[in-house]
Amino acid sequence: MQKDKNKKKTLTISGSFNKKLGSSTYKNPAKKSFSVDTRKNFKAAPKFDKLSGKPTSATRGKPSRKNFNRKFAEQQATRRFIHTEPKEFDKSKEREKGTDKSKGIKSRREFKLTLSRAMNVEEFEIKQRSLASVKRARLKEKKSTNQDNIKKEFKKVIRDVKIPNQITIQELSNRMAEQSSSIIKFLFNMGVTATINHSIDSDTAEYIVKEFGHTAVIEKSPALELNKEENIDKSNLISRPPIVTIMGHVDHGKTSLLDALRDTNVVSGEYGGITQHIGAYQVLAKDKKLITFIDTPGHAAFTQMRARGSKVTDIVVLVIAADDGVKPQTVEAIQHAKAANVPIIVAINKSDLPNSNIAKIKNDLMRYELIAEDLSGETIFVEVSAKNKTNLDKLKENIILQSEILELKAQGEGNAKGTVLEAKIDKGKGPVATILITSGKLEKGNYFVCGNTFGKIRAMIDFNGKNINEAYPSSPVEILGMHEAANAGDEFAVVDSEEESKKINSFRKTGVNDKKILISKEKTNIFDKANDKKGLNIILKSDVQGSSEALKTAINKIEHAEVKPKIILSDIGMINETDVSLAKASDAVIIGFNVKPNREAKNSAEQLQIRLEFFNIIYKALEFIEQSLSGLLEPERKEKIEGTAEILKIFKLSKSGKVAGSKVTEGEIKNTSKARIIRDGKVIYDGGILSIFREKNAVKEVKNGLECGISFKNFVDFKEKDIVESYKVDVVKRGIND
Repeated sequence: MQKDKNKKKTLTISGSFNKKLGSSTYKNPAKKSFSVDTRKNFKAAPKFDKLSGKPTSATRGKPSRKNFNRKFAEQQATRRFIHTEPKEFDKSKEREKGTDKSKGIKSRREFKLTLSRAMNVEEFEIKQRSLASVKRARLKEKKSTNQDNIKKEFKKVIRDVKIPNQITIQELSNRMAEQSSSIIKFLFNMGVTATINHSIDSDTAEYIVKEFGHTAVIEKSPALELNKEENIDKSNLISRPPIVTIMGHVDHGKTSLLDALRDTNVVSGEYGGITQHIGAYQVLAKDKKLITFIDTPGHAAFTQMRARGSKVTDIVVLVIAADDGVKPQTVEAIQHAKAANVPIIVAINKSDLPNSNIAKIKNDLMRYELIAEDLSGETIFVEVSAKNKTNLDKLKENIILQSEILELKAQGEGNAKGTVLEAKIDKGKGPVATILITSGKLEKGNYFVCGNTFGKIRAMIDFNGKNINEAYPSSPVEILGMHEAANAGDEFAVVDSEEESKKINSFRKTGVNDKKILISKEKTNIFDKANDKKGLNIILKSDVQGSSEALKTAINKIEHAEVKPKIILSDIGMINETDVSLAKASDAVIIGFNVKPNREAKNSAEQLQIRLEFFNIIYKALEFIEQSLSGLLEPERKEKIEGTAEILKIFKLSKSGKVAGSKVTEGEIKNTSKARIIRDGKVIYDGGILSIFREKNAVKEVKNGLECGISFKNFVDFKEKDIVESYKVDVVKRGIND
């Protein structure tokens, strides 16, 4: 026993991992348990001969079962230990100890389980996990470093972005090399809803460019070169005919006077005797001197036409009817002339009429600072008669005299410039424009730009309808060769080449087109729901731009609190199928002013039941629109009290139910009227009368002072001393001018 006590303590591995051996047990919650024990009755392991591999004599014989189990358990534990050891640990150990350099095989001693290794399995696992986390951290750090390097390599490029007057969002994104969605998002955050096809002005574009970190460069327009004042060569100046605009109130004889001067009959061709577009003519005076006359409409709707005429004129002839005097359009014409700073010659027409009052006209004009020469003023007054052609030569002489005082001169050579007086689309000729040349020489074959269109002069027609090859300052000519219809009032200019005309037009198309422009937040959304008014959708087609412009302006002036006109399309030319399709889609009425539909459009309108209306006089068209808008108004309901009665007693009848025995105190009570019951000043019932009884007989009405029984529709909760008020409601149609 003493010998056994002195035996050396040896490491053993228990085959059962939950069994406690001796005093020391190590358990890993994730792995199997290792136990260390000191056994008292323990035999030493047998020794083997190194050469033969057989046990030595001291230990020969069959090994014990315990020894076999112990060795097997040690081998199993060693294998498990090797598998749980981290790779990084294996590699380090491989370098430090136990590596067979010749064969690359690890030493067995390295994998031999020891007490320290068995006790530190958890430490190895923790180390394994910590090494993996360190590795992940290093990879993450390396990745972030690479990203920083990429950012440094791809540093944002600051660009010089050219900005025209107006630019689409798509084009702006391309020039900045930024995503269009980023720009749209930026605008949305500012409260502006837009798409890539919307246009923005230069100020907004410049702000966006700066916010995105780029440099904005305002692009100079090539079209601006056309408007620059050229160095005037005084040696090339020639005297030009005066441009005279005839203005005045409607039906005062402006066109009749011009006809008398030209010895023509233009007024007979005007619908209703009203001029509805600008006409330009030349009249020969004494000494073969020419005078260019511009005839403007007198109707209130043609204000813009009169303003346009006054801007291009040298002298204004103010026509006033002697029997009618100063009228609103007369005052308006005076204002336009003074705004343009041009002299005024007053032509008092119809002076031969017996009821003419010329003295009153002169006195009335004094308040507008037009003082006649015979009253110590400077304004020329000429009494004329267009009908009898009296004093026409005197009027011409005064115009020539005034033009000589003004010393009217212009460039006789060089590229021509002018103003569009009128534009239209002719069925046979295409887009046609009436041009008033202000300087230079216009020749057939010249390339030109005009507003948002361009072209080449294919033909020129003078005021007499003759084809000409050249025209000089103050000459009104009709030109053919435009790619699109121009707008009245557009500036006309000849350029040197077709390439230049296309370049300028392209810039104007992209920079001036305002069909989808977003100038401000308030004008961003074309589908604005701020106004819930009922609307009359209108498609407007006219013969010329001036008439279209005048009609559009007059229609937009029609205002009402509940209804409004809405122009879906305003264009010139014949009514076509496209217009009919648009009218169907928008539930609109088509108004043709001096135009008719083609056959296809007419048939399509009949099939789709689209309303077509045609007019030749502007105020007739306006009257139709006002009537249509009036039809959209809710009728006015007017209430009229017919009589009152007091409930004195309540009766119950088998057939009629409860009946209010009443006495009529005022007016009369009818069975067809409406009634309300009032109790203590409050209305407790508002409905209809079911029946009225008089001495057990049903009657239609009961007059003042008589007693009767009244039953009401779906109401029996009336009481004594309630007041019955009988009334009727009249429905009255309303008009927008009421």
